[in-house]
Formats: sequence, C-alpha cells, structure tokens
Amino acid sequence: MAEQRQDKAVLISEIRRRFEAEYLPGKSDKYDSRDVERLQQDDKWVENYLFWRHDVVDDTLKMIDESFQWRKEYTVNDLTESVLPKWLFENGSLFLHGYDKEGYKLFWFRVKHHIRDPKQQLEKKKLVAFWLEHYAKRDHGKPLTVVFDMAETGISHIDLDFVRFIVSCFTDYYPNFLTKIVIFEMPWIMNAAFKIVKGWLGPDAISMLKFTNKSDVQEYISGEYLPPHMGGTDSFKYSYPPLVDDDFQTPLCENGPITSEDEHESKEEIDADTKETGELNEEQNLNQKKMNSIEQISKSEETDKTEIKPKNAKKALTTFKGPLLHISPAEELYFGSKETGEKKCLIVLTNVTKNIVAFKVRTTAPEKYRVKPSNSSCEPGTSLDIIVSLHGGFAASLQDRFLIMAAEMDQSSGAGVPELTQFWKEVPRTKVMEHRLRCHVIESSKPSSLTLKENTFNIPAKTNEDLHIQLTRLLQINKRLQEQIDRCLWFQQLSVVLSLLSVTVVAFCFYLTYTQRS
Repeated sequence: MAEQRQDKAVLISEIRRRFEAEYLPGKSDKYDSRDVERLQQDDKWVENYLFWRHDVVDDTLKMIDESFQWRKEYTVNDLTESVLPKWLFENGSLFLHGYDKEGYKLFWFRVKHHIRDPKQQLEKKKLVAFWLEHYAKRDHGKPLTVVFDMAETGISHIDLDFVRFIVSCFTDYYPNFLTKIVIFEMPWIMNAAFKIVKGWLGPDAISMLKFTNKSDVQEYISGEYLPPHMGGTDSFKYSYPPLVDDDFQTPLCENGPITSEDEHESKEEIDADTKETGELNEEQNLNQKKMNSIEQISKSEETDKTEIKPKNAKKALTTFKGPLLHISPAEELYFGSKETGEKKCLIVLTNVTKNIVAFKVRTTAPEKYRVKPSNSSCEPGTSLDIIVSLHGGFAASLQDRFLIMAAEMDQSSGAGVPELTQFWKEVPRTKVMEHRLRCHVIESSKPSSLTLKENTFNIPAKTNEDLHIQLTRLLQINKRLQEQIDRCLWFQQLSVVLSLLSVTVVAFCFYLTYTQRS
C-alpha cells in the first residue's frame, strides 16, 4: 500500500511538472488561474484525473488540458445562482436530491420538463455545470449517481446534444465523478438514441448504464428517495427558491429538541419543551444509575476515557481543517448495523481562531439521532467533544448526513442559549463555515464485551433472548461445520482407497508384463 501511494505521488509530481512545462506557457490565457493553482495544491484532484485515464500520463494531461479550457469557457468557477436566469431553477428539470443505496448523491434529470430549444441550450448547459461544481466543492468530489427520469416523455423531449453534454461532463471534465447512470422507463422510441449514447460513454463506462422500470429501480435506489410514480414513498416536491438541497434539521440533543433560528416559539411550545425536558431528565437519571452499575462491573475496562464515549472515537484519525474549526473525523461517522450494536460516534471540534466560535449540528434524519451538544460554542484554542447517538430502534443509514455550521462571535456577545439563538438569526450566510459528514455502517462483527455493554441499557429479559438466539445460531453453525468436516473425511478416505486400488492395478500390470517376458 505504501509503495502504491509512493508511485501515485511520483505520477502526480510528473503531471504537475509536465503541465507547467508543456501546456502552461502557450495556453495560460485559456485557463482559469484558480484551476491552475488548484492543480498544484490538490493531490486528490490530480489523482482523480489519473484514475480516470488509467494512470497514463499523456492521456491524463490531455484530459486536464481539455477540461481546463472547458471550465474557462463556461466560467465554471464563477457560476452562481445570481448569474443564471431564475427560470432555469424554476423549471425543475435538473436538481440534486436524495441518495442511492450505496450512499451516493442523486443528480436528477426530469426529461419531461426539458424542451429542446437551441436558443436556451448554452444557459441549460451552464446549469448542469453549476450543479456539478456546486456539489463537487461541497462534498469534496464524492461521486454522483445520475438519474434520467424518462416517465411521460416522447419524441419532443429527445435532445441528443444536451444528453451528450451531460455525458461528456462526466467522461471528459469531471474525473471519477460518476458511479452509474440510472435510466427509468425509457420509451422504445428512444432505443436508437441511447445506442448512440453508449458510444459516447466508451467501453469502460457502458457498465454504468442501468436501464430500469418500476419493478427493479429499487435495486439501486431505495423507496424513501423515489417519487410515487417510480414506486417510492418520497414526498419531495421540487420548488424554487430556495436552492434545492436535502433539508438539514437540528437533531435532538440529550436535553430535548433545539429550536432552529427560523422557528417561532409560542408560550405553549416553550411549556411543552420544559415538560419534555423534565421527562428526559428523569430518563437520564435512570440511565445514569445504570451506567454507574456498568462502571462497577467493567472496572477492568478502564482504558476508555469515559463509558459514554463511543469506541468510534478511535477512528477519528482524519481531520478537516477549516478556517474556523478543525473537525475530526473529516468525512465519515462510523456506526454499527443492528447486528453489531455500535450506536454512538464522537465528533471533535477544535477552535483555531482567537474568538469564540458558535456551532450547531444538523442532520437529514433528525428523528434518528441525539446530539450533545447540538447548539453551543467553542472557546478560542480549545477542543470540544460532540456525542452523536442513535435512539429508539433506529439504525444508521448510508444516506444519513450531518451538517456542522460554525461562525465567529464577538467576545462581548455571550454564549448562552438566548445569545446563540439571536446570533444565528443575524449572522450573514457568507460568514458561516459549513462542513458535511456522511454515515458509514460497519457490518463486521464486534467484540462480545461491546455488545454486552450496549445491551445493558435494555431490559435484561431481552438480553437473555438475544444471547439465546446467538447461542442457537452458533450451534447451527457448529453443526454445519461438523457436517462439512465429516464429508471431507469421507472424501479423504475414498481418495485413499482409490489410490490403493490404482497402485494395486499398476503393480498387477507390471507383474503380468514380467511373467509374459519370462
């Protein structure tokens, strides 16, 4: 692995050296200086180009040259909502929403909303570039799954030039940015057109085409992110403004729900929250007693810092270095599946500024998670731990996302709940740092001590049932292994017998030959 990384570093260095020597002198006016600067600094970006061109340096340089010229032509680095016509967003033919079963973002092309019009073609192409660049910067180049929703389409919607542009964005301009293209209910009249599309994709990418209908589209996308006409349950309705994105909401903290800045609390809501907080505090006291008993039982396991800190704290090895906060882990929170039982994760925030930094945590699945603290502040130069835990019978999903928002506060502002609420109402969007984390579900087995520790929070009877089920499974597995061993022994004995018979036959043949010569 170390050798591979070293080889990759050599290739990256060669790409940079040759690009600067062979391409930059004669074409500097055809490139955006920001792209050239990024090429020299962003190893991952260069690595994606290499991967997409099978580590062939000449082909990689050619792709970089073409994509940089394209980025300059379409002013990709300067594409914003204000630059593009409002009607493009209102049309609803292109947007990002939801995730596939592997946790990749879905880039939707609702073909029925697209009408071929040469006068509008350039602006529509810029909209594609806007969405791709918007997502690439936001999620650090994590690949997309493209969905062509062709329900209720006909010949008037066929626009091969526009489809070719979308395909070429992934094959030529955004390296290693495509996982698959899911085509839903393609009309038979478009069969010939998509044979042409296959030619554009090339042999390596043809396997990414997935032709689906209502009966099999859920092989790739779960029903929660499919609209009803595709057999799903997603109630999402496209509208603009604001810019369409998955709504991050504030999850529950250990002391009850945190109210977001755009909610108006009435007196009744405050009273209800107070009541709920009291109930949760009683629940906490019970849990604290249980935790105390656990600590007495597990004195031998005092290598952990605290019992409530999850094992996943050890996995927080990578760090996202933002201008206000360093966030660890950098990209993923590791949860266990229902079988493994790991239900807690640790996020470590470090304030790298000279001022107090306010932060809050939001998620796409607020009903699943408790976060403590979810809305607080971090003193200059200090680190703060955030515990993210699943509650109820929920399990983590690859589609779940967390958003950490942070902004600097004046020293005189104060950091109490009222001050934070007012601060988030007033802080300009441009001064807010945002970082997203995705969930990773670990399917591998966990040590039995961890499972027992997690189950201690449940009713003992349920724990005994679980142990009984596990014991039954182990006995069944043991029985199957014993049967396999018996079969192996039988085959071994049969092989020995056949070998002896073969030796006997050969010896007898030699004996007959010898006697005939005599």
